[in-house]
Amino acid sequence: MGLSASYFDGKTSRKLNVEFSVEGGLARISGDVERRCPLGQLRVSEPMRHVKRKITFPDGAFLEIGDTAEFNRLLAATGHRDSLVARAQQSWRGAVLACVAAVAILAALYLYGLPAAAKLIARTLPENVERGIGRETLALLDQRFLSPSRLPEARRNAIATRFQFLAPPYPGAPARQILFRQSRIGPNAFALPSGQIILTDEIVTLFDNDDAVMGVLAHELGHVHERHLLRRIIQSSATGAAITMLTGDLSIILAGLPTLILDLKYSRAAELEADDYAIAMLKANGISLSSLATAFEKLESRSDSEVSPYLASHPSTAERISRIRDAGPLH
Repeated sequence: MGLSASYFDGKTSRKLNVEFSVEGGLARISGDVERRCPLGQLRVSEPMRHVKRKITFPDGAFLEIGDTAEFNRLLAATGHRDSLVARAQQSWRGAVLACVAAVAILAALYLYGLPAAAKLIARTLPENVERGIGRETLALLDQRFLSPSRLPEARRNAIATRFQFLAPPYPGAPARQILFRQSRIGPNAFALPSGQIILTDEIVTLFDNDDAVMGVLAHELGHVHERHLLRRIIQSSATGAAITMLTGDLSIILAGLPTLILDLKYSRAAELEADDYAIAMLKANGISLSSLATAFEKLESRSDSEVSPYLASHPSTAERISRIRDAGPLH
């Protein structure tokens, strides 16, 4: 006894009434059409509620089975099993597990995959992209937030010269240039991907000696060395960064860069990497680590009374100072 089915030749919309049965490993249809085909050559559609199941032949012809329950029993008798995905779709538990797995995969990609990809991309970007981002970002910052420095030229030259002569702690040190600016954002320093480090008048006058300034500059150079800003840009604007790499058009990501830099909150890992770079650089040049600890302490006390975004990131100042102390003697 066969199952009632509708046969379509795959070329026209004409429906033919047939019966479907299985005999000795062969699918057989009879009625308006007579046909046989090995079971292994047939494709069976996935089960879906309120949708008839289909059997498709190699030449594109197909059957629609009316009695789904009987057809499922026939399939089971032939040893056919739906795929694991198809079976999971029929179970609410499977659907929930699939959703949980999808969320877990997306979270893993966001937390681990995207940062790893951003790091790789940042290290392979051509230098002209870094220079372009630095040049355009500096122009936007000068237009909106910064003004020319009022520090005496001799003071600026002394800081810049001393920093240029500091030996880098590791091979492959990035190019560095200090740009002095007065700002409306209080004591601050931040590095551009091009290796330019913007140092505000306010942060220079905050410290009693230049060792603390060297500590802050070394920390910012650590961000340049690890390409933290580029990685942050790529992570925050993956699509725009991809277009930039493909087309060289920086306008997509440059529009939001000034705000991004001024409100920059590097990850805890990035800040610690920059701290470690600064510690290594100060050690390599015989500068007391207490200068870096003092810098963070003064910036922390200043941010309690006046808004300063420089330390508006994790880890906490106490943790960072503890890490500096653990790195060796402070004197």
